[in-house]
Amino acid sequence: MAPRSGRLDRSGKDKEEDSEKSAPAPVYLETYARGELDAKIEQLEAILEECTLCPRECGVNRNKGERGYCNSDRQLKVSSVQPHFGEEAVLVGTKGSGTIFLTNCNLGCVYCQNYDISHLGYGRVMSEAELADCMLSLQNRGCHNINLVTPTHFTPQIVKALKIAIEKGLHIPLVYNCGGYESKHTIELLDGIVDIYMPDIKYGEEANAERYSNAGDYFERCKEAVKEMHAQVGDLKLDDRGLAWRGLLIRHLVLPNGLAGSEAVMKFIATEISKDSYVNIMAQYRPMYKACEYKYKELSRWITMAEYREAISIARRYGLHRGFHII
Repeated sequence: MAPRSGRLDRSGKDKEEDSEKSAPAPVYLETYARGELDAKIEQLEAILEECTLCPRECGVNRNKGERGYCNSDRQLKVSSVQPHFGEEAVLVGTKGSGTIFLTNCNLGCVYCQNYDISHLGYGRVMSEAELADCMLSLQNRGCHNINLVTPTHFTPQIVKALKIAIEKGLHIPLVYNCGGYESKHTIELLDGIVDIYMPDIKYGEEANAERYSNAGDYFERCKEAVKEMHAQVGDLKLDDRGLAWRGLLIRHLVLPNGLAGSEAVMKFIATEISKDSYVNIMAQYRPMYKACEYKYKELSRWITMAEYREAISIARRYGLHRGFHII
């Protein structure tokens, strides 16, 4: 699937002083310059009146304090803001990825490794202006990008904060680091705003998505969203320093006992997205949160090297070749 025409040939210079060679300017600067950002903010904020930001389509009025599945009202809530050196090398570079961890989540993963943030609601309320200042602080510390972790349920507030940050000099790529359970319509509204989409594709089958994340339609909705992401930004592109500046980066966490459905996931990526997709096949699963309960005993162990190698083998068999290491 080729990216939409007219989106990749942008001019402009990266203002970061230590850049060796500049990548094109972030796409959101173009959108702002054309005066289109306000309309997108207005459309996104209107969704909060009867929230359908994600596939759950709870329909609650978050502007009046109502909360749906994600347990979030109108108020933005952030867990942490920091340069992160544990992300993919193409995001981390030498000075880190500027991660902003949003509180709460639209998924219910029983093995969540950040359950204190996503399920227990750890974090503090923050205004859009404060979030904009956080973005600028990360840029000033030398971070190569702004990495928004679990942004789905706060998308309107994030885009509003982005406008404030742009007007104060933000100029590094924006990363949308999500769980993959996204509404295609919401992703469409982010066209011209997000530089790098980084979705998980957690499952390749309905039953496990329902059992472990309370989202039986996960794979179908994820596929719709990822296709739209790729249509906007194309395959992942790197600058002369090996840093990502535009494109799609997919994550797939290998689960024990083949529960992630890696075969269906890799087939989808290779046949419906691109064989040149950058796919991080992750081996760091460990039983956390409810995964150690007897009810989920099939999740109660780390994965084996054989299980990880099998996922790599599947990816290679479908012609995928970027983002993972052959071991």
